[in-house]
Amino acid sequence: MTRITFDHVSKSYDAIHPLRDVSFSIEPGEFFVLVGPSGCGKSTLLRMIAGLESITSGSILFDDKVINDVEPRYRDVGMVFQNYALYPHLSVADNLAFPLSIRKEAKNVIAERVQEVASLLSLESMLERKPKQLSGGQRQRVAVGRAIIRQPKVFLFDEPLSNLDAQLRAHMRTEIRSLQRALGVTTVYVTHDQVEAMTMSDRMAILNDGVLQQVGTPAEIYDRPATPFVASFTGSPSMNLIPYNGRTLGVRPERLQVQPSSGAVELSVLITAVEFIGHEWLIHGTVDDTIIIMRSHEQGAHRVGETASWFVPVEYARWF
Repeated sequence: MTRITFDHVSKSYDAIHPLRDVSFSIEPGEFFVLVGPSGCGKSTLLRMIAGLESITSGSILFDDKVINDVEPRYRDVGMVFQNYALYPHLSVADNLAFPLSIRKEAKNVIAERVQEVASLLSLESMLERKPKQLSGGQRQRVAVGRAIIRQPKVFLFDEPLSNLDAQLRAHMRTEIRSLQRALGVTTVYVTHDQVEAMTMSDRMAILNDGVLQQVGTPAEIYDRPATPFVASFTGSPSMNLIPYNGRTLGVRPERLQVQPSSGAVELSVLITAVEFIGHEWLIHGTVDDTIIIMRSHEQGAHRVGETASWFVPVEYARWF
């Protein structure tokens, strides 16, 4: 298993700076997610690991070895792309075998590994099919299989589920995460979907405009966001950010309470809308001119047009 370290990594194109002085480490065997809005630099970081993007300054290390100038083919990484990048004229078996074929592995070794990977990914009955005969989820599994068949020391995933529908994405998230746990290979996964990042990662890095905002476990980032951007980017609905006594008070919608507690911050909220979403109600309101949301399990407890006191318990308040 491989540790990946970014040491003050930057990327510049004249006056454009996709990445600015990024430093953090990915631990051996970790499922690590790079997440942020489009254009934040996450795919650039991934391509730097693969050797497909040059580094303007700083270093990337695999364990203790700087790999800045190592050619992609010598980095021993397996990469899964957003568009699958399967060869349309080859069968599933030949697509899986391709990385071993170009390394001129023995035919019996290739055949054995193809069967192992096909069994692992439930592709045994599809080995003679062409990519056009497969569903989106099946193509994705073939792309994953082609990446893992040569047993690389690092897996890279570049938004691999973005072309799938919501139900299949949820299923493939589980499949990919289970597969990574079974193989134990250091994995770096890029997505713009914060739900995907929260549900799949051991740890995650959030980027915005080329700047690293925070690194941590999903729980750390959800409960203790380091910046207002992280607070507003994670969670659905996101954290409420409320101007209060010259500062910004952050609180998750489910942490707001209608009962006071010791040290709690009291907010006077004008209720503007109430939405029933099956298992709970979303209560929309305003504090002065700031829109906030509260989650509630109490039917009829809040009415549109009324002004009510909501409370932020001290242990759940985040100050920015």
